[in-house]
Amino acid sequence: MGRRRKPLPPPAEVTIESLSHDGRGVTHVDGKEVLVAGALTRERVRFVYTRVQRRYDEGRVETVLEPSQDRVEPRCAHFGVCGGCSLQHLASNAQVRAKERAMLEALQRIGGVVPAEMLAPLRAESDWGYRRKARLGVRYVPKKGKVLVGFRERGSGFVTDMRRCEVLHPRVGGLIEALGELIGGLSVRDQIPQIEVAMGDEPCVLVFRLLQPASGRDQRALLDFARRHQLGIYVQEGGPDTLCPLEGQHRELSYCLPGFDLRLHFDPLDFTQVNTEINRLMVARAVDMLAPRQEERVLDFFCGLGNFTLPLARRAAEVVGVEGEPCLVERARDNARRNGLGNAQFFAANLHESLEQEPWVRQRCHKVLLDPPRSGAAEVLPLLPKLEPERIVYVSCYPGTLARDAGILVDKLGYCLASAGIMDMFPHTGHVESMALFERQ
Repeated sequence: MGRRRKPLPPPAEVTIESLSHDGRGVTHVDGKEVLVAGALTRERVRFVYTRVQRRYDEGRVETVLEPSQDRVEPRCAHFGVCGGCSLQHLASNAQVRAKERAMLEALQRIGGVVPAEMLAPLRAESDWGYRRKARLGVRYVPKKGKVLVGFRERGSGFVTDMRRCEVLHPRVGGLIEALGELIGGLSVRDQIPQIEVAMGDEPCVLVFRLLQPASGRDQRALLDFARRHQLGIYVQEGGPDTLCPLEGQHRELSYCLPGFDLRLHFDPLDFTQVNTEINRLMVARAVDMLAPRQEERVLDFFCGLGNFTLPLARRAAEVVGVEGEPCLVERARDNARRNGLGNAQFFAANLHESLEQEPWVRQRCHKVLLDPPRSGAAEVLPLLPKLEPERIVYVSCYPGTLARDAGILVDKLGYCLASAGIMDMFPHTGHVESMALFERQ
């Protein structure tokens, strides 16, 4: 017999002490930490328990007894159920302040460092309809007699029953219900687990992941939908190499960086930043912070398709981009050719293994840009003493690993943390993206 689950404790009234990294209220009951979904700092709330664990418990707000002055009415009707956003009930300015605190607390607690200067946060003109890249879940639910399309429910693997999305670009955010109706009429309605959304400056592409091929009738329905809504429709029946546009549906995806006279091309499954406006501000700030001179050599680690490499090549003598995904390296080389940049070189390398024997390590570089994934750049840091960069810009998507690596840069490698600031790349979510400048002492 399986172990019987303990009954949940009764509801409790508490005062919220702070916000967790994912936007839940943090409090303590009888000395044990509880994370309460839907609660804000300094609020008095009554909550119900949803899960009991050894180290901490979880709950959700039942009643807000004393609301925060920063509490606002969520714009989305599905907020609280959908897991796509966790902070719509918090005013935008307060969201930014919370993310700044999260970054600073991580730097101090994990890395033992404090920036000499705080940078102004990078923010877009609007914090709605900003997402141009997304992965939407798809699920045929016989009991409801329809197909659900959207983000996963908070705390579960179920697809949210939603009609529209306020953070997706309007060209897709307003089509959620229509997409469900489209798929509901296909013979493969229960063989489509997800849709990838990919959008450049202009065209918008939807990639339908298929577990079995679509029939001719299905393809005609998809093509009709594409024409009515001015979209490009691709299908993917296996790995990334099976990506294929339906007949006449190929779209050239690209985005421009006008401050550098650049246009970068990408495929629908390539990694690109979700927020075009913030990306432009971020690239401009990174180049300004590195301040490459015309005679200098710059290394760009985790370079992707050249988002930072090519703008840096406009200012430096030579830029070397290093990336772990060979397909992105090819895309970066193509982007360099398209933009007439002969001083940008790209190499494929596993950036989570020893890199001492790589050819690009043998020559000194003046500046370094690090743009690692959530796991951070720990394996790259041992190279820095040999490369001798005088300045390093670190672009982070997770404060914990930024803080860990900042501690190594300052305590072991002789750099100072000159400045740091956040970028509100994902408004209304708990994601904290940030940028830090390290200078050799």
